Amino acid sequence: MTEFDFIRQYLQKQKSSGLILGIGDDAAIIRPSHGFDLCFSADMLLKDRHFFSDTAPEDLAWKMLAVNISDMAAMGATPKWVLLSAGLPELDENWLKRFCDSFFSLAQRFGITLIGGDTTKGDLVFNVTIIGELPQGQALRRDTAKDGDDIWVSGQIGSAAAALNCRLNTHTLPPDLFDRCHDRLLRPEPRVELGQALLPIAHAAQDISDGLAQDLGHILTASSVGAEISANALPVLEELKNVLPHESWLSCALAGGDDYELVFTAPECRRSEIQKAAEQCGVAVTPIGKINNTGRLKIIDSNGGELKLTSLGFDHFG
Repeated sequence: MTEFDFIRQYLQKQKSSGLILGIGDDAAIIRPSHGFDLCFSADMLLKDRHFFSDTAPEDLAWKMLAVNISDMAAMGATPKWVLLSAGLPELDENWLKRFCDSFFSLAQRFGITLIGGDTTKGDLVFNVTIIGELPQGQALRRDTAKDGDDIWVSGQIGSAAAALNCRLNTHTLPPDLFDRCHDRLLRPEPRVELGQALLPIAHAAQDISDGLAQDLGHILTASSVGAEISANALPVLEELKNVLPHESWLSCALAGGDDYELVFTAPECRRSEIQKAAEQCGVAVTPIGKINNTGRLKIIDSNGGELKLTSLGFDHFG
């Protein structure tokens, strides 16, 4: 199989509304909907840096696309188009079929069309660029949190980091619990519907990719505000709390990352609307603290004291 055989057999078959010209030319042409803004995001994934070398191709493809969809969810955008570039050691047809079946299955679920990219020989390096749409001027941003806002988190956090730490031999988990957490690590669930539902309600939002403390910190910095959150309020799987030391599960939840849940802020008066929107989306949401004007993040531990973290989250050059 040559590069062009791969493109023709697996990639050159996508059509969607707004796509004028897709794969097969020097560039794709898209036409955004009238009255909408375009959102762009890109992520690079490297073997042994962002995923283990033994990761199954179907899991790799799923996570690769899901983490990019999550960026659209954090903005309240509808994901529409994606570009995929890959460095592959060889064109193994079995590996490629499993990868592409998973990639296109998730893309189809969210109405996303692959419109281009690049392939070359390399040691499992990937770059995904995703493009979405949202009504003009309505994006959920990091720089719009307000003093007095509630801070919310969707879903549960800490499970993906617990699985990762287990694989890195930092701690151990019972096999059934590891399997559940490992699934969260490999197959995160983008909160697109929730992000869209929050557009008229929330002030600021961010997806949790590098750790709650670090990612919430981006909102605080961009908005020139501070925050106080409660460790007791964090939505962490009860089984993790039961099997891991207090410090370990707290570290997973606050600094572990790989959750791809949403952390967002909204006025206190919108609490019932947020709960209703979350119920309609089938996603749990949990208030974990408040935005304030202190200019710093304060984390209150279960004993009432301030918790000091040695790490706020993933360091891309660490």
